Amino acid sequence: MDALKRRQFTRRNFLKGTSAAAVAVSFGGTKAWGASDQINVYNWDTYIGETTLETFTQKTGVKVQYDLYANLEEMFAKFQTGNPGYDVIFPSDYMVETMIAADMLEVLDRSRIPNFKHIDEAFLNPDFDPGCKHNIPYFWGSVGIGYRKSKVGTIDSWKVLLDSDAYSGRMTLMADTRFVIGAALLYLGYSANTTNPDEINAARDLLIKAKKHLKGFVPDNGQDMLIAGDADVVMEWNGDVLKVMEEDDDLTYVIPKEGTVIWVDGVCIPKGAPNIDNAYLFLNHVHEPEVNAETANTIHYATSNKAARALINKDDLNNPAIYAPDEVVRKSQALSDVGDALKLYDAAWTAILAS
Repeated sequence: MDALKRRQFTRRNFLKGTSAAAVAVSFGGTKAWGASDQINVYNWDTYIGETTLETFTQKTGVKVQYDLYANLEEMFAKFQTGNPGYDVIFPSDYMVETMIAADMLEVLDRSRIPNFKHIDEAFLNPDFDPGCKHNIPYFWGSVGIGYRKSKVGTIDSWKVLLDSDAYSGRMTLMADTRFVIGAALLYLGYSANTTNPDEINAARDLLIKAKKHLKGFVPDNGQDMLIAGDADVVMEWNGDVLKVMEEDDDLTYVIPKEGTVIWVDGVCIPKGAPNIDNAYLFLNHVHEPEVNAETANTIHYATSNKAARALINKDDLNNPAIYAPDEVVRKSQALSDVGDALKLYDAAWTAILAS
């Protein structure tokens, strides 16, 4: 079946916590936090392969207690008074950074994760965890440009949205401070996480100039405007555009050549893990190329595992809403904490909206 016909869970819905309430699924045992033949995994709903847990138990003899959370805040709350007994968790980029700052994550011993060698070098030194000392990159997604091919031809740059009047009145940007300013910074050749006031102000000025050509800054419904014919070029989450691509083959998605703001989920071992040996076995297992590919073919997100890509559904690999060229991915960045410079971003955003 064409991958576009399968149901997609968008990044927006994950972050807003619209997946199911947390539940527990046991594979081969009941919850016993410190059992030597068990591992306790805490993950998003619908975010693992159909056979990942079964093959792990078959290979290692370790039973999996598998609990689900609906959003990152729910997961983080579980650890604020100490680890309740989990061995492996799947936090997103900003949450990895938050948990590092709170001293909640183990520093990983790479010698115990031989499959770490399969991680694409583009993901090995993120701002939120330099050197990937505390996380192994798992799957990722992006914010980019969705557009109607019959109206605009081919797009490959942020220039169309940020520095052009070619489609004046038919374009939208997201109503999101860091993502929009981050895209402008990347277009200008700066870091999406810069703390330099001059660079942030340059992005502000670019967006103020672009604003008169926009239909608006929209609250995460650019994809709806696109399919309704109310806009021809929109900035949106890849998963959201992918959904409307299923319904209209005149729509497509691109990560601009200057790079974009991406989200990256990691696999981590929380401090206080009762079964740390089993945790390392699990981290290595999810990055076995065959296992990782089966997960990718199940959830239809882009993997950070280079070796797995040879085994991934070709419809997904060739889908621009899932995978971008390697050179573009290497120019992209996940957002990180900018400290006091957040005030500069907020001031810039206020000026943009008021202009």
